Parts: sequence; structure tokens; C-alpha cells
Amino acid sequence: MSETDDIPSDDIPGRGPSITGPCVIAPYVVALVVAAGKGVRAGGDLPKQYRMLGQAPVIAHAITAFLAHPRVDAVQVVIAYGDEGAYHDALGPLAARMGAPITGGSTRQASVLRGLEGVASAPTPPDIVLIHDAARPFVNPALIDRVIDGAGQAGAAIPALAVTDTLKRAQPGGHHIDDTVPRADLYRAQTPQGFGFQDILAIHRTAALEGLEATDDAALFEQAGKTVILVKGDPEALKVTTPDDFARAERRLDQRLETRVGQGFDVHRFQPGDHVTLCGVRIAHDHGLKGHSDSDVGLHALTDAILGALSLGDIGQHFPPSDPQWRDADSAAFLRHALALAADQGAQLRHLDVTLMCERPKIGPHRDAMRARIAEITGLALARVSVKATTTEGLGFTGRGEGIAAQAIATLKVPDDE
Repeated sequence: MSETDDIPSDDIPGRGPSITGPCVIAPYVVALVVAAGKGVRAGGDLPKQYRMLGQAPVIAHAITAFLAHPRVDAVQVVIAYGDEGAYHDALGPLAARMGAPITGGSTRQASVLRGLEGVASAPTPPDIVLIHDAARPFVNPALIDRVIDGAGQAGAAIPALAVTDTLKRAQPGGHHIDDTVPRADLYRAQTPQGFGFQDILAIHRTAALEGLEATDDAALFEQAGKTVILVKGDPEALKVTTPDDFARAERRLDQRLETRVGQGFDVHRFQPGDHVTLCGVRIAHDHGLKGHSDSDVGLHALTDAILGALSLGDIGQHFPPSDPQWRDADSAAFLRHALALAADQGAQLRHLDVTLMCERPKIGPHRDAMRARIAEITGLALARVSVKATTTEGLGFTGRGEGIAAQAIATLKVPDDE
């Protein structure tokens, strides 16, 4: 059986008609995201849930999946004491879409209980709670649906993957095999794990009073004599724990992106003046460039290249020359606008290449400053910024010294909608 067919749909208990089907009231669902761990095995100065994965922290990837899901009504996060600053830095505007984070306890189990108590005190306690580890950034919407359906029909459900590797039990110290463990009917548990809210709250309270401990919430449910069903897991829903896990997650994230290339071109004619601005650098010259803004052909071409890769038109549509607010504007604002639109699409800027075409001024003495300025505006590493220059051998308007042209290429990684 392949990884993606670990638990065939027809064999999953409770996989009948959806709980949101005809004549059935949809349950009120809250996702409880547990982010109170310190993640020391992952390395780095920050707990793993706050470390960057692609262009967003791990916790942001996880939370976004629940905020975007149409069947999840609210999201509550549990964090460690003292992590408030890291939490708000990591989530930014996302934090405003949820209630204040709950401070967790000394163990994951204690943190989950505090989270459940916080959810219980909300004006509308949920019918179903989804308990999820913040260190699992890849949450598939279909996986969330399966867990909600399973919990709604059976009271408790967890996603799981069948063990496909041969298992060995080692002697103390881990150097010698003691036994081979049959892998039949063995599964790897994942999150989110879904439960009827009142049941899991009561079970956690009892466990705290009696000093019972378990490795996950489903185990506590089992110890209470209740049934937990398995639903089909997702092989991509890995948990990041070690540096190797982060490397795997980065590769997996990159596989979800497609490479797009955009091209930009801009021209400005000379007019009386004492300087030109090219790629964000002011250069003394015996002419200026005519235009509504600062006429920076380099940054204009780069802006158009990014907009082109995103299929979002051209710079004139976003910043009409007829609009007085852009008179003499710093063209860095145009480039930042294009980058913000890229961020809204989850796109990652990977490389910029611009060629300036003119007889004068000489670009060579200013090339390094231009690259540094573009890197500063975009946040790209200097090695990912290229600035080139050429003449047109005395041909055309640039050859006659009538103006300057620029051509740019932008390379982006963009989420693949397919």
C-alpha cells in the first residue's frame, strides 16, 4: 500500500455523509494551536514555531490554514510564558484575527488543558475542537475536513499514516537490535486531532487531577475508555523538529511553487537638469530625465518586470502619470508596491536583472551602489541583484543621446494554483 493510500477512504470508520449534509446543523469548530514548546532540537535562537520557513514563520503557515478553512469558526493559540513578543512578531496582522494567546503550562499536556479552559470560557464554546501542533506547518484543507467529519460522527478522530518501514527495537544504548516489531496495524499519528469539546475537556481535567500523562490527546481519550477513529493522514503534514526537518520542509514548500519570469521595459527622454536617478542612485549629469515621478528608468523597468510575473498589468495602471500624488515621487515606492502585491500572492522574489541602455552617463562607476540600493529596497541578497549597462553603438534615440532606456527581468517563485 502506498503512502497516500495508507487508509483507504472506504475503510475509514464514520466516512459516511458529511456532518454538514442536508438537515444537519454544522458544528461550531475551534482550532486550538499549541505553540508553547521551546523546540531546542531544531537549533537556532528562536523556538521552532517562530523560525522562518520560506517567507513566513512556521506558526504562521499552520494558523493560516485554519483561518482560511470555511468550516473552522475560530482559532485559539497557546504560547509559552514570555513568548508574547515573538508571537506578535511572527504573526503580525494575523494576530488581530484571533483572541489574545493563552499562556501554556510546563508540559504540552498542561498547555492543552489551559487552552481548552480558555476556549471553554469563550461566549460560544465549540462542539468540536481541533488540537494541532504549531510545528506542523503543512495542513491540507481536505485533512481538516476528514478530521472534522470523523470527530463529528464518532466523537474523536485523528489523522494517521500506516507504518511502511520495518521496525526494530534496540537494546539499551541503541547499538544492537533486540527485536523486530511487526508493523501490521501500526500507524503514525498526526495532528490536528479532533474531539467532541466537552468530552476532551473533561478527560483533560480528570487527567490533571489524577496525574495521568500521555504522549498525545488521543491517548488520554483512549485511557478514558473512549473510541478514537483513524482518518486518512497526509504524508506532507510533517512535524518540524530537527534541522533536517527544516531542510525537508523548505524543499516541500519550494515544490509548491512555480517559477515565473516577468519582463519590464522603460524609456525616458532627457531634459534640462543637473542629475539623473538610476536604480535608486542619484548621478550628477548635464541633463535630467523627463517624467512625472523621478523618472528612474531602472526601478520602473524592475517594477514592471515584477508586475509582469504576477500578471498584474504595468506600472502605468498602478501609478497613472495623471495622478498628482506621484509627481516627483521616489520610484522606490513603486517597486515596494509591486513587492507587496507579490507578498499578497505568497510569491517569493528570487532574482532581479536590469540592463541600462545609454551613451552617457557612465554606469560602471555606480554599478555597485545601484545593486546595493536595489537589494536594500527589495530585501534580496546582493548576489541576487544584477545591474548591467550597454550602449547602442550610436544608433537610435539612446545612441543620439536623447534619453535612457532600461530592460529588466524578474524571477519569482509563485504558489502553483494547479
